[in-house]
Amino acid sequence: MTRIASFSPKWRATAALAAVVLLAACSGGREPAPPATFTLLDGAKVSTDSMKGKVYIVNFWATSCDTCVKEMPQVVDTYQRYAPRGFDVVAVAMNYDAPSYVVNYAETRKLPFKVAIDNTGAASKAFGDIKVTPSSFLVDKQGRIVKRWVGEPDFDKLHGEIDALLKEHA
Repeated sequence: MTRIASFSPKWRATAALAAVVLLAACSGGREPAPPATFTLLDGAKVSTDSMKGKVYIVNFWATSCDTCVKEMPQVVDTYQRYAPRGFDVVAVAMNYDAPSYVVNYAETRKLPFKVAIDNTGAASKAFGDIKVTPSSFLVDKQGRIVKRWVGEPDFDKLHGEIDALLKEHA
């Protein structure tokens, strides 16, 4: 029986890298969305685990962020276009955003999707310690992150990705 220790460090490193690449390929290169619970404006809780079976976006934003405010109508349009097919959005306001501002923004713009406030910063930490807004994550039906981006996305490309993910089986 050959012992792993008898192989050179270079060979072991190569084998380990190959194993990681193989595992990534088997999962489609998609890492699982982190376990996170979002507290919605009405006090209800939604978790990444409870969202499995849906394609969704987690969008970290702030009312003081010009790009966030600029992209929000397109996020609404995207939601309205794909929600009938099982798509969802969780817009997560950062912990430095005053709750009254978030509620006012969501109510006056009649945001049709889930809006949460990350009061403790736990959700942004779970998703990689988000500091820059908007930061968004596209998650597939299996609860895996397909894409992440900072700033406003190319919505035409995003729509194509959402459409393809909605066609996949859970």
